[in-house]
Formats: sequence, structure tokens, C-alpha cells
Amino acid sequence: MIIKCEQCETRYNLADKLIRQPIFKVKCSKCGNVFTVHRPEEIKPLDLPEEAALPAAIPYKIIAISNQKGGVAKTSTAINLGMALAMQGKRVLLIDFDMQASLTIALGLNNKARTFYDLLHVPGATLANVITKTKYPNLWLLPSGPNLALLMKKNIGQHHFEKILRNKLEGIKDKIDHIIIDTPPSIEFFTLNALMASDFVIIPTQCEYLSMHGVAHMEEVVNIIRKRQNDDIDYKILITMFNQNSTATKVIYNKIKNKYRDRIFETTIDFDVKLQESQIMNVPVAEYDKNSRSARQYLELAEELCGEKS
Repeated sequence: MIIKCEQCETRYNLADKLIRQPIFKVKCSKCGNVFTVHRPEEIKPLDLPEEAALPAAIPYKIIAISNQKGGVAKTSTAINLGMALAMQGKRVLLIDFDMQASLTIALGLNNKARTFYDLLHVPGATLANVITKTKYPNLWLLPSGPNLALLMKKNIGQHHFEKILRNKLEGIKDKIDHIIIDTPPSIEFFTLNALMASDFVIIPTQCEYLSMHGVAHMEEVVNIIRKRQNDDIDYKILITMFNQNSTATKVIYNKIKNKYRDRIFETTIDFDVKLQESQIMNVPVAEYDKNSRSARQYLELAEELCGEKS
């Protein structure tokens, strides 16, 4: 395990056999600073069978969940769509590409796990050993953590910085049915990398007036990327937190539907207290209550995404 003194930034390679506690203190032999070290989550290698054959045509291999507006259920969509696909036997990798690490926390992990930053800047790190096997079958996670902030700082000026994630996923995408990327509520380094790596974007939105502007902006960004660098990318809009009893919600839903037509998923995700409760428990809603309305709707969304919805 590589640790670094927070004061002088000297790095040490600490033997795993010496780590007996999840949290412990060490003293830097160079500057004398005493600092706290967190043992990382146990990482299980990405154990997908090499010989496993994927179906001839899997729609939407790499999916970005993105909207510059916050509070539209991006992370909820990432975790619950990923879980729904995994329940259907699809092999799913979730990527938390947001410094807030909401997806990582939502799966019950702390933010001390290895991240995409480690893959680029820690000697010997590989994609297989920064990916965590979750406790759910067919579901893996590439976590986020505080050091993800350094990723942008160190790479933003590099040539083709927006293709870093895309290039790293080349070596693994043939072993995975779907890769789902959770993005921050802004158009910058992480979101651009996610969009450049993806062949499909899900734009979650509530039926609120200001949310319509967020959708319009995302549509514009996707179209620019399609024309200039990634002509494979496509998108659809997902209505989330839909309130069946609100007249205003229904009015705005009809406006969105009339404007975007076939760009909207047929499936909508209703407001559901079970979904909120599952977030408190740090589990997917299908694990918390598989018979809940939102659990069923995310399963329907997975079927629609894969062209299997009747």
C-alpha cells in the first residue's frame, strides 16, 4: 500500500502484512509529521472470464448519465439502472467520475478506495485492481475519492485530455456488457471525458421549468461533440421524480414530450419514498424493496434501453 505524508509529500510503500487496523497513525521519517492512514477497501480483481462471448450487438455499450443541473437523479439513475441491468444477467461496470463520490457512497463504500487517479499516477496500478467487485452479482465499480481532484489538475492541459477515460476503457470494454458513467453537474474535465468515451447519453430531468434549460444545454453539448469528435454518440431524456398528482408536472412533461418526441424514454421514474429510503441505506432500490414502484420502473428502463421492452 502506497502512503504519502501530508506535510512533505514523501511517499512510502507500506507492506500489506503490517496493516492490521482500518485506521492507524504513522510518523514520517523525513519530517516527523504524524498523520492518519485509512486502509483501502478490499479490492477483488476484475474476474470476468476471458473467453466469455458477448452478444453480437449490445446496444449502448458505454453510457454517460449527465445533466449540468444538479438534483435530477443522475446518481440514482446510475446505480439503479446498473443494478437492473445486472439483475438481467448483464455484466455492468459503474464508473464514479464525480469528485463528490456520491455513487461510491451510495454503494456503501468509503471514499478511500483506489480511483481513476491511481490508475494514471500510482506505479503498478492497473484497471483490474482499481475496480471493486460489489456485493451484487454482475456489478462492478470504479470508485471516486478526494484524489480525483488532482486528476483534473494534472491532466487538464495535456493534448487530448478529453480522451483519457476513453483510451483507458479500450482494454476492458469487450469484457463488459455495459459501462455506466456518473458525471458531475457541470460541463468540464470529467463530463467531457465521459461524453467522449460514451456511445449513449442519458439526460435525467425533473419536470420543472428550469430543468428544461438543462436538457437543452446538454442536447447542444452532445450535438457539438457528435459533429466534431465522436459521431457515434446518441442521447435520450429520462423523466425522473415524476409526481403523478401535480398538474404543473404534467404540463411540463407534455412540453418536453412535444419538443423532444422520440428523444424521450417511454419509461418514467416516479417520485417514490422507497427510493429515498434506499439512498439512506446505501443500497439500490431493488435490493431495498424489489416490489417498489421505482425498482420496477428501473427494470423497465433497462429493458427499454436494451430493446427488450414489450
